[in-house]
Amino acid sequence: MAINSRKAAIVGCGFVGSASAFALMESSLFSEIVLIDADKNKAEGEALDISHGLPFAKPMQLYAGDYKDISDAAVIIVTAGAGQKPGETRLDLVKKNVGIFKSIIPEIAKYNQEGILLVVANPVDILTYVAAKLSGFDENRVFGSGTVLDTARLKHLLGEHLGVDSRSVHAFIIGEHGDSEIAAWSSANVSGIPLNAFCEMRGHFNHSSAMRKIAEDVKMSAYEIIEKKKATYYGIAMSVKRICEAIVRDEKSILPISSIQNDSNGLGDVALSMPAIVGKDGVEGLVPIKLSEQEMEALKESARTLRAVIDDVM
Repeated sequence: MAINSRKAAIVGCGFVGSASAFALMESSLFSEIVLIDADKNKAEGEALDISHGLPFAKPMQLYAGDYKDISDAAVIIVTAGAGQKPGETRLDLVKKNVGIFKSIIPEIAKYNQEGILLVVANPVDILTYVAAKLSGFDENRVFGSGTVLDTARLKHLLGEHLGVDSRSVHAFIIGEHGDSEIAAWSSANVSGIPLNAFCEMRGHFNHSSAMRKIAEDVKMSAYEIIEKKKATYYGIAMSVKRICEAIVRDEKSILPISSIQNDSNGLGDVALSMPAIVGKDGVEGLVPIKLSEQEMEALKESARTLRAVIDDVM
């Protein structure tokens, strides 16, 4: 069946899946969205709830379905999995969610081999690797939301720190979406002005301590939100929308998505986040940003951490 470039499927209708469905409905990127969940009633309830607001949005079909309904979907967004509980790291989730993926991914591959598989469930790097191996999809068409949200958190905090629009901040979180993530300070800038120079323009001179605090605040953001409200879903839903914009509009945007590295930068056979060009065919290529020796070593250590987990579960 021919792929419908205006159709998305969301597998998993928990907090993240339903918030993503709502964000995508509001975006008008798709004219058809199918929701799939192990609990069919949950998918039907979410579809009904969101559909009742369509008179205030743009016309589209939004409905609950099953795996055969994804056969022509251009983007299949997988949010299904156990949620992260207070006190639990993303990697604590791994064995539970790899088991769930072993039932989900073959079902997706049975009905659709041409779409893009966007993995959002955590731990996203491990599950992106698992999805690529289980699906048989071309690796450029399987990637995870990675550090797109972590990077947005970094831009937000830097924007607040400097008193500028966060969209003028250009900086990336790379590596694992999790505890070994790295703030790539060496390549950070504000509208082309090196970060430290811009900080001094704004009256900030204690760079090392400010960088440490901001990087730590980014890393701890999810834990703080989970502690306060038990789950995170709005930020990641907006990240899903942003990634889908790049795909549907063939924007060739540079986003820090999680994809299989295949020994680029000596990182080995893992999925982790590096800036990549994203368009209608998925990942078109990685973007080699400037990293210090220390950042490069931290990135390799992040890759080793992820590889050890993959070896344990595959």
